[in-house]
Amino acid sequence: MGSAEKSNAARTARIEEMRRAEQARARRNRVLTVAASAVVAAGLVVGGVFVLRSQSDDGGATAGGGDGKNAGRFVTGKDGVRTWEGTLGRNHVTQAVDYPVRPPVGGDHNPVWMNCNGDVYDQEIRETNAVHSLEHGAVWVTYSSAADDAEVKALAAKVRKTPYTLMSPVDDQKDPVMLSAWGHQRTVTGADDPALDAFFEKFVQGPQTPEPGAACTGGIGR
Repeated sequence: MGSAEKSNAARTARIEEMRRAEQARARRNRVLTVAASAVVAAGLVVGGVFVLRSQSDDGGATAGGGDGKNAGRFVTGKDGVRTWEGTLGRNHVTQAVDYPVRPPVGGDHNPVWMNCNGDVYDQEIRETNAVHSLEHGAVWVTYSSAADDAEVKALAAKVRKTPYTLMSPVDDQKDPVMLSAWGHQRTVTGADDPALDAFFEKFVQGPQTPEPGAACTGGIGR
């Protein structure tokens, strides 16, 4: 218990340090999104077609394009974590994306993220917004109708205490409770599964994060 508390405290301190600039970052992103939308609208008026890309995304990540067809496959490690081996698009798109797995672990996504500061949603959320949250280093906890109600409540309580996480139902996912980060995914039995804490420890603002320190507030919520 002592080791776990120290680990949680260290992670919380690290996240809090990154979140000091969140409000300013979120305000800047909203301004940039509005400005970019204005550019697109102006382009359409004169007959041009412009593709809106992330202001901070790496232009080298092109797989997936506007149709979300990301090339790759999952490879399962000894720890039970499935890692996506292949490419994941990072374009900003406003249309729906046909992700190769559900819940998705990356790919082209909406310009606006789902709020992920320990946010718990009781209805399904739009995947393209959730994927943007993953790009910011969030872990997405999802559950199907097969999950026990008491377990869902326990998971929600844990998520609410953990910055850079969000939770929502995904009724047609293959397992009752699943965890997703950018490029990574695994199944857990519930809130008391040690694998859940290990996944949070490794992937909440972890090394897989394409945009470390980006905001998990100032997006959209339900």
